[in-house]
Amino acid sequence: MAVAARARTSSSLRRALAVSRRPQLRSIHEGPDTIDELLDRHLAKKTPSTAAALDDDAAEAEARRRLTSSRREALALYRDILRVTRLFEWADERGVQWREVLRANARREFEEARGERDPEVVARLLIGGRDAVQQALDRLAEASRRMVEAEEAKRRGGP
Repeated sequence: MAVAARARTSSSLRRALAVSRRPQLRSIHEGPDTIDELLDRHLAKKTPSTAAALDDDAAEAEARRRLTSSRREALALYRDILRVTRLFEWADERGVQWREVLRANARREFEEARGERDPEVVARLLIGGRDAVQQALDRLAEASRRMVEAEEAKRRGGP
């Protein structure tokens, strides 16, 4: 009986030590990162030994995989921009709908960056685009909230 208890204690002690020896992993949701920190964490570093170890076919396949991934992310961002622009229904001072202005600007920026092959630059562009979409949504939500509050105040007879 004492041997079994000692074996259970020993195994639980080993598990506790194994857990404490694990490196502390940062969760992605632990707070804001700088763009540089985000890029350092998620982009593969170029090392001479890695580049020398890959033959031409493997290097080409790896480059194609990264390019496909970047294209997929860029297309997803472009679709998100198109979805968000649906929310901009009012016209500017020239009478042109804001959704059309925003879509034209997005198209122009994507066309300008189409030939970019540097993965770091592409990652920065994608991060900047996501950030811009989120800021636009936040501003739109804030403006909508203020409009609703003004309508309610007007209905109650306030200023």
